[in-house]
Amino acid sequence: MVESKLGKLELKVMDVLWARGPSSVREVQEQIAGAPGPAYTTVQTTVYRLERKKAVQRIAKVGNADIFEAVVSEASAQRSLIDDLLAVLGGRAQPLMAHLIDSGKLSIEDLREAEKRLLQLEEEERRG
Repeated sequence: MVESKLGKLELKVMDVLWARGPSSVREVQEQIAGAPGPAYTTVQTTVYRLERKKAVQRIAKVGNADIFEAVVSEASAQRSLIDDLLAVLGGRAQPLMAHLIDSGKLSIEDLREAEKRLLQLEEEERRG
C-alpha cells in the first residue's frame, strides 16, 4: 500500500485523482472543495509528499505542468484506514457499528448488504 498513512488533505488530493484520473497540480487544486481552498503551493507540496509515499506517480509533462495519477486504489486506501481504525478499537468492530447506528449513518439496507456479504463468506469457507 502506502509507506505511511494519508492525512486529510492527502485524501482530498487522492479523491480528485480517483475521480478525474491523471491531473496536474493546478487541476487538483481547482477541484478541491472549500472556500477558500488550499493554496497552489500547499497542494503541490501535498502531491510531492504523496509521490514520496508512492501513492501517486508522475506520468507526463505538459508544458511546465507535471501530470500525476493515483497508484493506490481507492479501495486499498479505504481498507488501510479501516484496518487502522479497528486497530485503535482493539480489533473490535462493535464500537464502530454502535457509533454508526447511533449517528444515523448505518441504514437497514447497509445491514442487509453486510449480512449478505457475511453469508457469502460463510458459504465460500464451507466450500473452500
